[in-house]
Amino acid sequence: MNVQSLKAKIKSGAIDTVIVACPDVFGRLVGKRFTGKFFLDQIVKNSTHGCNYLLTVNIEMDPMDGFKLANWDKGFGDYEIRPDLATLRVLPWQPGTALVLCDFLHHDGKFVAEAPRSVLRRQLDTISKRKLTCYIAGELEFFLFNTSYHDAFASNYQTLPPSSDYRIDYHIQQPTQDEPIMRAVRNQMAMARVPVESSKGEWGRGQHEINFIYDQPLTMADMHVVFKHGVKEIAQQHGKAVTFMPKYSAHDAGNSCHIHVSIWQGGKNLFWDAKRGGGSKFYRQFLGGLMKYSPELCYFFAPTINAYKRYQSASWAPTKMAWAHDNRTVGFRVVGHGNSFRIENRMPGADANPYLAFAATLVAGMAGVAEGLDCGEVYEGNAYIDPKLKSLPKSLRDATELLDRSRVARAALGDDVVDFYVHTARLEAQAFSDAVTDWERIRYFERI
Repeated sequence: MNVQSLKAKIKSGAIDTVIVACPDVFGRLVGKRFTGKFFLDQIVKNSTHGCNYLLTVNIEMDPMDGFKLANWDKGFGDYEIRPDLATLRVLPWQPGTALVLCDFLHHDGKFVAEAPRSVLRRQLDTISKRKLTCYIAGELEFFLFNTSYHDAFASNYQTLPPSSDYRIDYHIQQPTQDEPIMRAVRNQMAMARVPVESSKGEWGRGQHEINFIYDQPLTMADMHVVFKHGVKEIAQQHGKAVTFMPKYSAHDAGNSCHIHVSIWQGGKNLFWDAKRGGGSKFYRQFLGGLMKYSPELCYFFAPTINAYKRYQSASWAPTKMAWAHDNRTVGFRVVGHGNSFRIENRMPGADANPYLAFAATLVAGMAGVAEGLDCGEVYEGNAYIDPKLKSLPKSLRDATELLDRSRVARAALGDDVVDFYVHTARLEAQAFSDAVTDWERIRYFERI
């Protein structure tokens, strides 16, 4: 949808509300709702504004200390919130509503470098100067529960009923019970310019997976945040709830966000060597970069405390740096043939902010190309139990310290951006350290 078609829909009364929203550091959409007429008269030409604390709050919306970007000493002023009109779309699950995604800008008109959309833009600008184009596709997993968000909150998220009583990976019969929701998701997402390739039952009880049709990274990241926002609203309309927590239950598989990536030039997939009938030198270098640098960029794939509980042996989530063609124990699986030849990065969980995860994938891969690295031999066997392989970080604190010391991250993203996300991660880790958990009460209340 463009501005002209939006204008026609507003004039006819088909649309009366436009949501103007930016992705924050958690990948949530934050912004405002405007009347359709005011959006056309004012926002299209003049943008809008929002408090700059939106990038420096925790998930509870508490303003956090220690950020140079925005703080009490500077008075928490405003950012410009500038609509990217190429992202205009109808939200079919919200009556009479359209959405436009936006960028955060400073008063001088420069992008706020620390904003997730800006982080990805910078990496895309870098490869564009080399006349390269990246294509990315995502997979997202989530658990569906037979309860509303309000009731889940009221129960303190205890004993939530999953939408299936047993594991449903590739099942057809049982997921039919969820089809009123999943059909609505597939069809309404397509109308919202989030083309879904397929949905399927996943390994956990009540777990589902959605695959998106591939596109360029900024468009794909936009699809991800619209999808995660929309599927929660669609589920709520059906009296149900979903979670994208990377490890909701210790007894079930985690929720992943696998990233499929390839680099193109002049209509040609640079990962494929037609003469050899296999991966090219460029591909081996890109994969070599992912193998070397993904551990120190792991925060961008796993940004929460919970994310590191997903990395467990025999859990379908990777724990080691290895690659193979058809092996789900490794961190990187190489799939496809010819133009569909690509790398599947299996590290990110469903909590990953897609803008940051896509940017980190490009940073690591292109560093491998710049340094002429090689990915080494294909791995054979069970990577989970191989002590010779390099491991992923064990915790958010470990990942944060690796990011803080990362030469490649600071060179590609800039010191201000790295320092911003290091501080964000340390605040989250400290918040967990300060919390008293159910595990502690159960373990210690009587017996200590």
